[in-house]
Amino acid sequence: MASFYSYPELVLACFIFTLPFLYENSNVFRYYLKFFVYYAYVLVTCTILLPVVLLYPRDVTNLIVASRFCRYASYIVGIEWELRGLEHWDNEQCYIVISNHQSSLDILGMFEMWPRMKRCTVVAKRPLMFTGAFGFGAWLSGLVFIDRLKTDRARKLMREATERVIQEKTKLWVFPEGARFNKGSIQPFKKGAFYLAIDAQIPIMPVVFSQYYFLDNDSKTFEPGKVVITTLPPIPTKGMTRNDLEALSELAREQMMEVFNESSKDLVVQRKVVL
Repeated sequence: MASFYSYPELVLACFIFTLPFLYENSNVFRYYLKFFVYYAYVLVTCTILLPVVLLYPRDVTNLIVASRFCRYASYIVGIEWELRGLEHWDNEQCYIVISNHQSSLDILGMFEMWPRMKRCTVVAKRPLMFTGAFGFGAWLSGLVFIDRLKTDRARKLMREATERVIQEKTKLWVFPEGARFNKGSIQPFKKGAFYLAIDAQIPIMPVVFSQYYFLDNDSKTFEPGKVVITTLPPIPTKGMTRNDLEALSELAREQMMEVFNESSKDLVVQRKVVL
């Protein structure tokens, strides 16, 4: 008996057979597919882990559990991470951690670091709280969600988070640039993290992600690549006042820019050697 296929089945079959061709020859297709797979993997993993993190609501160590599973998304999308300066982490010390922010891929680098950082949470934009299982799981893991348009409320939440950092000897990760920027530099810093560090007399811990040379949002390019994450020595704030805020911010950014340029150049040299 002759077999008959429906039109949707034929379309689906053609799409599946053209996937390898599109992936190999289309930057745009590869770009969107990799981000889709990345987000889907993390979302599914967070959904599966929800019963686990529900046992310890608002406990930042839930992030260590999540990172052990979510970190495999890096292998799927072809990103290798090299961690430097891990000797600067003191798990008995609280810090305000600051880092540059180039892409949503930064979270994959943080997944690599959480087992080393132990107790660390993150300041994130409030809309992320409403991204299904990921947002709920992040809230259960102690992330601090702020609405930058509601300044007074955001400041109150940040102060409360800082008090918790001191009480529980944990770390608060902040992206002081305020927005993603992947153009080969680090933008000027907003001052919120430095206000917190000075007011609480907590050290600033700078963390630098090397340039994402393999990612270009304008041309929709997402190739395999390597990122160096460097932890710098903490910058003490004992004895500082708000009069020192500008100098502290500039010092941190200058140190981070120097490491950003050096680590990015290292990767350029490595690529040339390989090629």
